[in-house]
Amino acid sequence: MALLLHIETSTAVCSVALGKDGDLLALKETKEGMKHASHLTVFIGNILKENNFTPADLDGVAISMGPGSYTGLRIGVSTAKGICYGANLPLIAINTLQAMTKPLLDNTDVLAQINNPEKAYYCPMIDARRMEVYTAFFNNKNELIRDISADIIDENSYSNELSEREIVFFGDGSSKCKEVIKSKNGIFIDSITTSAIGMIKLAEIKFQNKEFEDVAYFEPFYLKDFVATTSKKNIFK
Repeated sequence: MALLLHIETSTAVCSVALGKDGDLLALKETKEGMKHASHLTVFIGNILKENNFTPADLDGVAISMGPGSYTGLRIGVSTAKGICYGANLPLIAINTLQAMTKPLLDNTDVLAQINNPEKAYYCPMIDARRMEVYTAFFNNKNELIRDISADIIDENSYSNELSEREIVFFGDGSSKCKEVIKSKNGIFIDSITTSAIGMIKLAEIKFQNKEFEDVAYFEPFYLKDFVATTSKKNIFK
């Protein structure tokens, strides 16, 4: 049984949750966009204070490890490491795509839209550039059955899998795929986004199994190298 702080910054959502023994205790999050540097530490300070805790009361810190935004992941991981160092706490890393899938599999309203939820594949999508998404396939037990990858989506994407079963697409990357993937077995759910809520039960299991990361050497799972962009505007004009 544990009191864990959960940090999710892999997308435009900045989310912080307290979990007690695998259940949600408190949540703070915003979907304002990539403003994690200004929101994250405020959320953490407030959520602890409002629930009468300090970092010393925590049993561990869970971080959404990626894939996702390079900058967002770095902010989240560096903040989590700082708390772990300062309070001598274990660090728990949670697969971002698996954490996205967990709330969907617990949502009976969503599952009711699927003809055969036990056979279906569940495909979380995080928006990358243009028609690219970070994604994977999970089964109805939230087990990874297709490796995490960066996929460029076109009309033939996942055609073999879609010919055999329903695939549930969700996450902020799925909306741009909706007009491209036309199979009758493609089910698109708009209401699921990244949130620290999806990390809580997964992190509790890892805590009980003592599956901790090396705080000094842990790095986010970026999937792709960071690509810097250069403005086309001449600032000296």
